[in-house]
Amino acid sequence: MVTTVDDASSIGPRLRMMVSVLTPLEARLVGAVLSNGFDEHIALRDVATACEMSEAMVVKTAKKLGFSGFRDLRRQAAAYNRLPITEMHQELSPNDTLREIVTKVFRTSAQALEETLGILDMVAFERAAELLAKAKQRDFYGFGGSAQIACDAVHKFLRIGVRATAYNDPHMMLMSAALLGPEDVVLAISHSGQTANVIEAVKAAQVNTVPVIAITNYSESPLATLADVVLCSTARGSPLTGENAAARVAQLNILDALFVAVAQRDYAHAELQLNRTMMAVAHKRK
Repeated sequence: MVTTVDDASSIGPRLRMMVSVLTPLEARLVGAVLSNGFDEHIALRDVATACEMSEAMVVKTAKKLGFSGFRDLRRQAAAYNRLPITEMHQELSPNDTLREIVTKVFRTSAQALEETLGILDMVAFERAAELLAKAKQRDFYGFGGSAQIACDAVHKFLRIGVRATAYNDPHMMLMSAALLGPEDVVLAISHSGQTANVIEAVKAAQVNTVPVIAITNYSESPLATLADVVLCSTARGSPLTGENAAARVAQLNILDALFVAVAQRDYAHAELQLNRTMMAVAHKRK
């Protein structure tokens, strides 16, 4: 829940993470709150009119979002909107020059990284690293774009001798889940946290009491609710790129950090294995 201005940088990400459990009308309020025009002087009636909501509904939604009321929401959202990091995000336009496109895409990704770092649960991160380091078998589940992130993570871990397997086929995920046990781990990646195939495989793994790590953009999503450990990324959407593009960068960085954390647990062994795997493919380079 959002409670203090001291944590202003996390307000935007935490509001966006809740969108998956909000009604379209409530989500519209979140969109208005995170717009540049929302400051400490905006009136309740103006917000209600812009969102096509009653004033009572705005107040009710503010409380659902974790604030004491509209004034608390306005004060904290205004603090967030004043942060330099919020200026990084600029909407892409069909009329943008190539330089403007590159600048906007890069800055959106930079904002996603900064805000994901700001909301990252370090206790959950440590637990995830521990599970990955100690597991006998590590199976990564992802579908669509998330499958590519899973494959990238498997490649990184293999470089230090930590074996993992990525699955993106629904049948293979279920077969994997059926063979895992309490000493193994599943890492499930889903931007929306609502990917049916991934959720089905996670449920099958949990029948065998397999611990599950979830990487998702929405803390209240079905996948996050199921998982034992949740690591959230966050990114602002764009009409042209959606949220996925920037969120993918943040998720890759979360997995990079997990990779380093696992390697650090036995640095000498990781360094030895890294040298061995590098030498194994050295002749492939010209």
